[in-house]
Amino acid sequence: MTTILIVEDEPSIAELIAFTLKEAGWSSFVVSNTAAAWEFVQRRAPQLVLLDWMLPDRSGLHLLSRIRGDRQLQQLSVIMLTAKSMEEDKIAGLDNGADDYITKPFSPRELTARIKALLRRKSPEFAQEEMVVGPVTLDPASCSVALNGDKIDIGHAEYKLLKFFMAHPDRVFSRSQLLDRVWGDHVVIEERTVDVHVLRLRKALREAEHLIKTVRSVGYMLSAK
Repeated sequence: MTTILIVEDEPSIAELIAFTLKEAGWSSFVVSNTAAAWEFVQRRAPQLVLLDWMLPDRSGLHLLSRIRGDRQLQQLSVIMLTAKSMEEDKIAGLDNGADDYITKPFSPRELTARIKALLRRKSPEFAQEEMVVGPVTLDPASCSVALNGDKIDIGHAEYKLLKFFMAHPDRVFSRSQLLDRVWGDHVVIEERTVDVHVLRLRKALREAEHLIKTVRSVGYMLSAK
């Protein structure tokens, strides 16, 4: 499930955002200051951060700069939430690395739409739209996979791996990249475990196993070519 960190010190706003994210099918965590937010992203990197500009300890911009300066976190999606509406403030947020900017007050529908658009752009494996590659169809809404229209049995780890591959077709990923992107760099798994899951995924895909290709000395990719 997509995990979103809410960094907001106004309880009523944080509660509304958390409810909106839950209704959209996302998991969320709320912290009220930059220190707690930094501790969270170090321990468990979320897929996206909703970051308030004005916080009690440091500014949201300070945390944003810290995130963008960290090699492990610099690709983390960040949307700034703020009451500041001056054009100069928006430019400052974007110049410091924010992916998007929403001015308070905002509607739940606008927030949901902005998040979906950003996830589609930066993390397509977390999108909710149906994916199709060759004879294989993956439906994130029901967490199901079909081959030529017929549902197939697939393990949880293999489902996650397939979803990632289908979100990034024709791109080669090393075993270490797959560990980080599919299982998360906080999970201790040996690289050879990736080989085991690729083998199981091919077996689950039956006659479509050829979609998962081995690139010698590099890693794996999914391609219908």
